[in-house]
Amino acid sequence: MELEGKIAVVTGVSKGIGLATVQALLAKGMKVAGWGRTAPDLQHENFSFFECDVRYPESVQRAFDQTITQLGIHVSVLVNNAGLGIAGKLDEISVDDWQLMFDTNVNGVFYASRLVLPEMKEQEEGHIVNISSIAGTTGVELMSGYCGSKHAVRGISHALYKEVRDYGVKVTCIYPGSVQTNFFDNIEGVTVSSNMMRPEDIAYTILHVLESHPNYHHVDIEVRPLMPKGKRQK
Repeated sequence: MELEGKIAVVTGVSKGIGLATVQALLAKGMKVAGWGRTAPDLQHENFSFFECDVRYPESVQRAFDQTITQLGIHVSVLVNNAGLGIAGKLDEISVDDWQLMFDTNVNGVFYASRLVLPEMKEQEEGHIVNISSIAGTTGVELMSGYCGSKHAVRGISHALYKEVRDYGVKVTCIYPGSVQTNFFDNIEGVTVSSNMMRPEDIAYTILHVLESHPNYHHVDIEVRPLMPKGKRQK
């Protein structure tokens, strides 16, 4: 897809992967709508922030309506990035925390995608990128809720791409390993380090899939740090 001049929506833009993705898309000449609960520290003539909590369909609808009013009717790119993880044993994690993860990580993907798809299908062009996790391909001890939500993102992505591929619309699911973000702030035993991937690495991957030939479709992309524990000691 040629990106310059087109509209992208990115969720969860306050920092980390979301903010890095916004910056990468702006560098390509896109008009970017950032949806999130907190505005990023970013000023750019082609960036607009719309307050949005993806857990709530009415909040997503309001952000979408504001985006269309201010930027234009055809959203070409949606990056479903908003997400969070809460650690805990399945029989000890609270119902509220469980629902928070699924409302954010799963329902948010549905609420946003359903709004941009009709115009994408009409235009026969569009790309939805869903940020899952390595936890969406395997099980991780003490992360059953997060794993379950990210497995759901994988299933939604796989089903959706088969629904919309004949309209010329792409759906890509990306499964990052550890990234240098605030995701680990509330997870005991894990410290962010330079051995993790950088947010901009994921952003560059997103750019790569967006700019591919119209008939070339990345369905799943798994990315990991090459040396998660650093260089071996000689």
